[in-house]
Amino acid sequence: MSTRPAPSELVFVVGEGDTAAALGSGSLPVLATPRLLAWLEAATCAALEPTVGEGRTSVGTRVALEHSAASPVGAEVVVGADPVHSDGRLHRFRVTGRHTDGKVVATGEVTRVVVDVDRFLGRL
Repeated sequence: MSTRPAPSELVFVVGEGDTAAALGSGSLPVLATPRLLAWLEAATCAALEPTVGEGRTSVGTRVALEHSAASPVGAEVVVGADPVHSDGRLHRFRVTGRHTDGKVVATGEVTRVVVDVDRFLGRL
């Protein structure tokens, strides 16, 4: 790792396969919390990627998430990851999700740890 991660932002469009009904986390045709979490984690990965170095990656170790508003199919959701703490291999991010009109749909925190890929997989 060479530097502290930079903030990242990604945009996703809610599709039929992203809904609670499709993922089995509910019965409504709105963005499922598990999919939202995956998108937020993707933003943390994007923030870390330039800093981890060859042969290394990051793994999620802790999540705290409040999914506070529904997103219908077709909605654009902007997810962001802002680094709030870095200590060696450990990185903590404030994560947010919002509609393109600015309405906040989620807030939380994701912690990731940088690992050596071969060593990590060798322990499985």
